[in-house]
Amino acid sequence: MTDFNLNLASVRAAPSPDLITPDNAMMLFVDHQPQMFFGAGSTDRASVINATVGLAKAARVFDVPVVLSTVAAESFSGPILPQLREVFPQHGIVDRTSMNAWEDPALVEAVRATGRGKIVMAGLWTEVCLVLPALSALNQGYEVYVVADASAGVTPAAHEHAMQRMTAAGAVPVTWLQVLLELQRDWARTETYEATTEVVKEHGGAYGLGVSYAHSMIDPHAAG
Repeated sequence: MTDFNLNLASVRAAPSPDLITPDNAMMLFVDHQPQMFFGAGSTDRASVINATVGLAKAARVFDVPVVLSTVAAESFSGPILPQLREVFPQHGIVDRTSMNAWEDPALVEAVRATGRGKIVMAGLWTEVCLVLPALSALNQGYEVYVVADASAGVTPAAHEHAMQRMTAAGAVPVTWLQVLLELQRDWARTETYEATTEVVKEHGGAYGLGVSYAHSMIDPHAAG
């Protein structure tokens, strides 16, 4: 019985290698730019912006390496989403001409330099600028997690078919909030608890409202 308890404690202490952690993952944001948002019709654009910024703040809270990329920023697509830029004001941006970000040597080198095997990826549009690097990264042995709600396609069908294509190839569909909570995983982790709940309150919709309500019930003086 003692050996069993020791083994059980060991299992609890060691997270599954399938989980996204601050030590095994990096995030890649692809083409969150005005021209791309103009054509994104698969879902509400404000929701995509909210999810994208929530995902970016998750990376910042847990110090997950990030690569930001744009396509033809000065000649066609415009600058990176301002709200995303605010999260990483000093971060370099890889601007490309290629629709497949993975065909840009500077971007691939930036991803490789993180030393991480899991890529948490989001982008516009799902059916072009997201699916192409996702398939390419999978082919080169990376584990790819596609953040569906921080991405969008030209039509609902385009987004859905691209998600299906990536999933069939081995990519894992996730949402931004799922990634945030997977990184936290234990509310006893006090070093990131407050920052995580702040991201939830800012971007988590009804769940965030619930967190604010719970905090106000625990400490009425903290309301607002």
